[in-house]
Amino acid sequence: MISTIKSNERHHGDFGWLNTRWHFSFGDYHDPKNMNWGPLRVFNDDIVQGGGGFGLHPHRDMEIVTVVYDGELQHQDDIGNKGVIHPGEVQVMSAGRGIVHAEHNNSPAKPVHFLQIWIIPRHKANTPRWEQKQFDPQARVGKLLPVVSSGEIAGTLRIDQDAQIYLSTLPSGKRVEHNLGAGRKAYLFVVDGTIELNGKTFAAGDQARIDQETRLEIVGKADAELILLDLP
Repeated sequence: MISTIKSNERHHGDFGWLNTRWHFSFGDYHDPKNMNWGPLRVFNDDIVQGGGGFGLHPHRDMEIVTVVYDGELQHQDDIGNKGVIHPGEVQVMSAGRGIVHAEHNNSPAKPVHFLQIWIIPRHKANTPRWEQKQFDPQARVGKLLPVVSSGEIAGTLRIDQDAQIYLSTLPSGKRVEHNLGAGRKAYLFVVDGTIELNGKTFAAGDQARIDQETRLEIVGKADAELILLDLP
């Protein structure tokens, strides 16, 4: 079963400094029928204007993944980490028993576009940690590149959940496949372009919530950027 949520069906918030689309209940948007997809709790598609950002705020018991597509995002937290996430880089922050952090556009003028994904961990009160990694953009052209896992996939960033995150740049006409284990769910988001997923068309901003499928066939219909989550 593949459920389609079109781009214009997402919750949209425009705060001036932040233009955002929330895929699940978040902030002042609450829909009891749209709280999560398996352990996937938050999927925010954010554009922060130059000079804007999120001030210091706390998190706990959540695996927070950030993927930057355009611009630069600055991160700092109360356990001593500070860095800038560039396009092609992925950051993982395990909030664990508690962490306070801030995120700001690293440019005073150019917007930054990024996805932020929250995944509920298997355990509570983990030790907070942070890491980020640059992935060669060419490594995801025409394939599904794993960037996050529970540690079972070499070269990926680690989270405390049996979930994997894949990035892909899919040229028009290129086909990739992904097999799902028994009882697994998946979540696919088209960042840009157009794809066909098991015969159904998805354009930029569209999302697919996938259940009771064993094989995913993804075809680029127009040069596309996508992200795929394999979830328990």
